Amino acid sequence: MSQQAITALGLFLISYAFIISEKIHRTIVAMIGAIFVVGLGILDQETAFQHIDLNTIGLLIGMMIIVAITAKTGVFKYVAVWAAKKAGGYPVRILVVLGAVTAFCSAFLDNVTTVLLIVPVTLSITRRLQVDPIPFFISQIMASNIGGTATLIGDPPNIMIGSAVKELTFNAFIVHLTPVVIVIMAVILPIFALLYRKSIQTTEELRLSIMELDEKAEIQDPVLLKKCLTVLALTILGFFLHQIVHIESATVALAGAFLLLLLTGERYLEEAFHHVEWTTIFFFIGLFVLVGALVETQIIASLAEYAVGITDGDPARSAILILWLSALASSFMDNIPFVATMIPLIQEMGAMGVGNVEPLWWSLALGACLGGNGTIIGASANLIVAGISAREGHPMTFMGYLKVAFPLMLVTVVIANIYIYVRYLM
Repeated sequence: MSQQAITALGLFLISYAFIISEKIHRTIVAMIGAIFVVGLGILDQETAFQHIDLNTIGLLIGMMIIVAITAKTGVFKYVAVWAAKKAGGYPVRILVVLGAVTAFCSAFLDNVTTVLLIVPVTLSITRRLQVDPIPFFISQIMASNIGGTATLIGDPPNIMIGSAVKELTFNAFIVHLTPVVIVIMAVILPIFALLYRKSIQTTEELRLSIMELDEKAEIQDPVLLKKCLTVLALTILGFFLHQIVHIESATVALAGAFLLLLLTGERYLEEAFHHVEWTTIFFFIGLFVLVGALVETQIIASLAEYAVGITDGDPARSAILILWLSALASSFMDNIPFVATMIPLIQEMGAMGVGNVEPLWWSLALGACLGGNGTIIGASANLIVAGISAREGHPMTFMGYLKVAFPLMLVTVVIANIYIYVRYLM
């Protein structure tokens, strides 16, 4: 191994350690690591920029702008109150219905945005019912990560995989991942209902107070809502058609974002950009450069050779190995840097003779997204909900979450394992 390779690996591992420890913000860590990669001459600036996946960056920014403006209409609060009333005001039913709503929204919005919109409304509803919000929060964390698995735009790992492998289109993600996500949600939501059916009971009077809420009062700007829903529908249609019209998903998302800004006027421009998660964007940029250094110094190629040796190049063993490795690793560390490392690894495995690598990509997506449910630090949405919960006087402990979520995460990965084997490997 060359000196540059040792330095690149050292920088990557040190950065990873700091990201996991959370002592320094992950964006600062990733960007400083990337600066060292260029400053020490492992990559020159031009090569470093070539490793930044602008399709991923553009897609994230475009969707963040659309969601930021749409949130102003109050439509997400409307949906949550409507769902609670459809559940008859019964806490267990509300838990199940809001879980399903969270999963559906997470398929088309990013997970962090979804929980930021759903959790405050959930808190308001649980206060009215005088029940513990923690069961609702745990179910929504899991639902957001499971639902986000269903589409190309639902979770950052999927965005990264779809951007790296052009054959894996928006439609391909729906065809290959949505069916198993529906099955997983159909299994998980009843389990939550059974787990918490006795601990979240309320009185008849409090239940009726939910039924008296007026969801229509939550819509603050009907004209803006029509514009947002029209643009959102056109953007999603664009995702379905992007391969046919040969336009990348980032272009579709950015076109939707700026069409909406054109329709809504300049008064939303500053605020929309203010709500773009720039810390996440720069985290991705730093990460792409760090992983690019591993690619350029042949470390990824060496790891791929080792993985092929373990599985003898057998697609079935490779797929199952990637699924479980991704799930367990993503439970204890952020799944974004893990997926960033695995993408070139799988590409290299394909170049080394592993037959059909498509099941490997679906295994990576399922493992990384579902594995994020395992612990409270497994995905960004988990930490966001835990932070809101603690701020509102309902601390969610690491072990308290682990006892419920980790076994359920294993159940979801077992279902994914069966699905991958039956659909692709038999």
